[in-house]
Amino acid sequence: MPGRANPNDLLVRAREEEARAGRGRLKIFFGAAPGVGKTFAMLSAAQRLARDGVDVVVGLVETHGRAETEQQLLGLDILPRRSVEYKGTELAEFDLAAALARRPEILVLDEFAHTNAPGSRFEKRWQDVEELLVAGISVYTSLNVQHIESLNDVISQITGVRVRETVPDSAIEKADEIELIDLPPDVLLERLKAGRVYVPDSIAPAMDSFFRRGNLTALRELSLRRTAEWVDTQMRRYREGNSIRAIWPATERILVAVSPSPASSKIVRAAKRMAAGLHAELLAAYVETPRTARLSARDQDRVTETLRLAESLGASTTSLSADNAATELVSFARARNVSKIVVGKTWRPLWREMLFGSFVGNLIRSSGDIDVYVIRGDSDDVDDVSSSPRLDPSRSDPWAYAGAIASTKINVATIFRMGASIRLRGSGSSYS
Repeated sequence: MPGRANPNDLLVRAREEEARAGRGRLKIFFGAAPGVGKTFAMLSAAQRLARDGVDVVVGLVETHGRAETEQQLLGLDILPRRSVEYKGTELAEFDLAAALARRPEILVLDEFAHTNAPGSRFEKRWQDVEELLVAGISVYTSLNVQHIESLNDVISQITGVRVRETVPDSAIEKADEIELIDLPPDVLLERLKAGRVYVPDSIAPAMDSFFRRGNLTALRELSLRRTAEWVDTQMRRYREGNSIRAIWPATERILVAVSPSPASSKIVRAAKRMAAGLHAELLAAYVETPRTARLSARDQDRVTETLRLAESLGASTTSLSADNAATELVSFARARNVSKIVVGKTWRPLWREMLFGSFVGNLIRSSGDIDVYVIRGDSDDVDDVSSSPRLDPSRSDPWAYAGAIASTKINVATIFRMGASIRLRGSGSSYS
């Protein structure tokens, strides 16, 4: 449902749109490895545009001797290359100055991660692309997953090969469109053996190193995940731009609330197990309120340690500040399209909840279409709300025990009125 947009968000988007005015669009043909067909797909798209009357120019394409790729160049306007002498060798490089002077609607420029010859205007081709975009020229380019800077160490660990040419993540995030060109590893290996990826002398060394089936499977997963992340970012931007507050469950995303409680680390681990079971992204957030701003040094250290634990478990973490922790947590969850919130359970006397309310109760009432899971810190799993909460009478006097049961019934009734999904277990502590 559309809602009222945050004025600050509107200002940021207005500035972004102003910066993009007159700027060219970037499309990346993305794949797991050489030979999946990125350049072929890019040239096929260029041919279709040219037939539709779009001014398309090929700035530089590396065919690597592939006959079917070379055929895709026929009939396209090709920019002459710039000759550069380097260590006694003539190199044929992309001519940035000629491309800027020609100013086509779309420029096809292969190998986004390429390192330019010494003496070029820029060191890297992605910098050439940025210059073209600023000049209002749209660019089609190609990229393999192993050339993403943030994945450099991961790729090296998987393949045993240290990739020297990389593209910063920020350059990729500016893409207006990413098209994944995907091939199963067995099909790619067949293409390699048939000489459709490298020249014959390079086939055997490639199969003995980079092009092992396990490597290709891992690289394929990385490319699929990276594409999904980019698409999810685009969806979030669309939701923000249209002030859409309703959760779109296109993918599972779980938010765990961090608190100063000694049980908070156990809540984070339980949320991690839930995220792993659902193949969901995990986020962790701590909300500082005027009350918690006066925490002891010990409690402050515990919050910091718990956030570090969440990071070590693969969660993205954030610290927020607000007067109302529950309202702020739900607001953050909606902004990040979170489908589930995990919090620790607190047991308080009924009279205190009736007089002062509780964090969990406030969270449930404001959660709307976000599922809320309330769990105990020392639990290894999560029970459904339909089963009775396990209370330990030995931990409290009979009046407190009865109050806890009454409070649980009140909360469950509220839960079903709000349409939220709650999971309840035993006792523990969290926000109050």
